[in-house]
Amino acid sequence: MSVVKWKAKDAARCIIIPSELDHKYSRGTLGVITGSAQYPGAAVLTTSAATATGLGALRFHSNSGLAHLVLHQTPEALVQPGPVTAWLAGSGINAKKYSDITTWLRHRWLVLLNRQSVPTLLDAGALYLAGSLEQPTLITPHSGELSKLLAQRGVIASAELIESNPREWAVKASELLAVTVLLKGSKTFVAQDQYVIELPVATPWLATAGSGDVLAGIIGALIATNYIEILNDVKRLAEVAATGAFIHNRAALIASDGAPISASMIIAAIPKAIGKILT
Repeated sequence: MSVVKWKAKDAARCIIIPSELDHKYSRGTLGVITGSAQYPGAAVLTTSAATATGLGALRFHSNSGLAHLVLHQTPEALVQPGPVTAWLAGSGINAKKYSDITTWLRHRWLVLLNRQSVPTLLDAGALYLAGSLEQPTLITPHSGELSKLLAQRGVIASAELIESNPREWAVKASELLAVTVLLKGSKTFVAQDQYVIELPVATPWLATAGSGDVLAGIIGALIATNYIEILNDVKRLAEVAATGAFIHNRAALIASDGAPISASMIIAAIPKAIGKILT
């Protein structure tokens, strides 16, 4: 098993810098299915974080109420169906509470994901889809979510057991589910089979509501801009995931400066964090 300790120079390789020949549709388009009546803020946080990270366009798919919230914060978002180069699904959605998911979303979710077979990030309420999609797939659980996901597949491991050896369990989950796994925690690991990336220890100030939604948005944008590289080599998906976690922590450090932060404050610091990584 090879373990790579991720650094700024590694992250810089996964940040696609546009050229003078690029336009909005050549820079990647992220399709987003996030948020619910229970957690409407997740839709706002994921889309805001994605656009702050840099991509050509973002398409938000959900009911009109959530779309209006997203457009209020991110007016450049597109709210009609169309081609995408990556999907982000599940943040702020509880798969067991169907009242939180609109009828339209329940019927259209899998259809949308399978119709456009592009690299896909599954978070929170979409984790149960792990292993069922043909396209390169990344899942982003914390230890509790991974424990429940593994139990559904017949593997019993408590959240505490996973936290005691996150590297080992990230690898086991990747092999069992045939997906790339980013296991969130104070020490985050990304696993693609036996290829493992270790992230620097994250600032404790990241333990705040909505932080995971921001991370999902950052990674979603990076997947959309790296989609060609990912389709050519799935290992790139692990590297993009690690880069998203690296940016997430750097943005939190900038926003915090040793003081408490909110998820929205992390988003505001994303461009500066990326700029520092690229210099």
